Amino acid sequence: MQTLIEIDREILSFFNGSESLFLDNLAVILTSGLTWIPLYLSLLYVVIKNNETMKQIMLIVGSVILCIILSDGLTDFIVKPFVARYRPSWDPYIKYTIDIVNGMRDTQYGFFSAHASNTFCIAMFFSLLIRNRTFSVAIILWSLVNCWTRMYLGLHYPGDIIVGLTWGAIVGMIVYFLYIKAYLRMHPGFNYISTQYSSTGYNYVDINIVVLVLVLTLVYSIIRALIF
Repeated sequence: MQTLIEIDREILSFFNGSESLFLDNLAVILTSGLTWIPLYLSLLYVVIKNNETMKQIMLIVGSVILCIILSDGLTDFIVKPFVARYRPSWDPYIKYTIDIVNGMRDTQYGFFSAHASNTFCIAMFFSLLIRNRTFSVAIILWSLVNCWTRMYLGLHYPGDIIVGLTWGAIVGMIVYFLYIKAYLRMHPGFNYISTQYSSTGYNYVDINIVVLVLVLTLVYSIIRALIF
């Protein structure tokens, strides 16, 4: 166990901090949930636009809420206080040797990463829901970018991130399985064959809007980091 902890610290030293004020600003901006509000709204737009009834829309919204409850609830209210593993920013062995940006230390315990778990369960659920390769790559990269910010800022060890991603993937798949069971009860027909829609009935134009919002949010974040 001690060997694993040392490896975790060594890997963290590779990702943590830099001499770049630009990267410091960028990591702070990207790690904020407020930055990604346009993404969440675009996902909601796609869901509303591509589902015919309020039942279908609410089923998806409820599934996403369930994802967050299972992901964040287990992380913040059960595992973190039970395991009580310090974040790098609070770890007495290294907290004075790692880079801390703007005094950002967060709460004491960090195992496992709620950022990794929450973003990846959303990425997993929507990837299974929409079934489009470009979208899936983009949304998974979004989750991984969030994971990078947590290590860069010294708020999580790589082990926290890996476990968070694993739990997020499990939650996303479980919730999608529950969703599809409920959906098929309402609508037995499911497969779409069209050059305009994914196999689950989502319009490619609408899917591309989400990808565009992701790209524009990243561009905005880069410009803002350069300015401030």
